[in-house]
Amino acid sequence: MEKSTYYNPADLAKFGNVSDWQPEMGRKFFDYYGEVFKEGALSEREKALIALAVAHAVQCPYCIDAYTADSLQKGADEAQMMEAVHVAVAIKGGAALVHSVQMMNKAKELSM
Repeated sequence: MEKSTYYNPADLAKFGNVSDWQPEMGRKFFDYYGEVFKEGALSEREKALIALAVAHAVQCPYCIDAYTADSLQKGADEAQMMEAVHVAVAIKGGAALVHSVQMMNKAKELSM
């Protein structure tokens, strides 16, 4: 039994349908997308782990499902996947925290 969420997991299989209303743009996107994930300076496994980490950073449940499966299929293990997620968490948290310098600067400016 599939649990109910705001995001319908079955919609992930419909991703290709986004080309229906803009075929040319869809084709260009999927051509690019396919090229990005080919083996290159990074292995397909490494790219899947990066995608999994980014999926968590942007909080895309469809991407999390897709790249969890892809990472496993490409040979990543659970520890590697969780470590990739922790890297994303550290960067996202750090990116939010570093902006506190702007707040501190503004507070000091207004306090003068």
